[in-house]
Amino acid sequence: MTSDPPEVEYHRPRVIPAQSSDLGLDDILTVLGQQLGETVEDQNKGRRRKLKGVSFEYDHDPRTVHDMAGDAGYSITSNWFVQFLAQLAVAKRVTKSEMCVFLYIAGGQMRGTGITHYTQQEITDGLNREARRTKGATQISRSTVTRAVKSLCEYGWLERYANGQIRMNVKLWFNGNSTAQQDAIAGIEQDHGNTPQSFGQFVGPVLRQEQLPMDFDQDGGAEHRQERAG
Repeated sequence: MTSDPPEVEYHRPRVIPAQSSDLGLDDILTVLGQQLGETVEDQNKGRRRKLKGVSFEYDHDPRTVHDMAGDAGYSITSNWFVQFLAQLAVAKRVTKSEMCVFLYIAGGQMRGTGITHYTQQEITDGLNREARRTKGATQISRSTVTRAVKSLCEYGWLERYANGQIRMNVKLWFNGNSTAQQDAIAGIEQDHGNTPQSFGQFVGPVLRQEQLPMDFDQDGGAEHRQERAG
């Protein structure tokens, strides 16, 4: 004859009274303690309790990076300048060639420096890459690129740098974080000073008198503008 095994008595963990003033955290700890104490009994009953009315928040992973098209990284642009650039294009105060050259150079900055290593021939070849694949497409010439770079330097958007490099006005377009930008700005100011007309401060092109809209009575008030070729 065998005797029945002794009945096992299950004890719940003692719930420690809340001592903290943070009621939200104390409530979560109390509910978790109760659930842990009831786990064995709940298994015997064939059911399981769930936490109710408890929510958890998680911080974003600081390592998350931008999801950008292509594999060339990304740049940070002045919103004011992007709109100004579009306005200049509509007003035909910058040429198509100048815009194309500037955008191509801006996209080729070495991260954190504002500097590109492009030669003018490399800029020309880069801009013509799609044109060469397109039947009948017009290509840009090196001489046009040379004139465009000269104009962009006059506008204060670019400057010729050491060893044939080109440096961006990093207040307009910069590939890098804010700390690197401050370092780049300090370098520019050390090279040029900090006057209203120095590189990094001045942004052109200057609106000349002949570019202002003029009304002519003999043409019935028609508005004429001097348009730039390119």
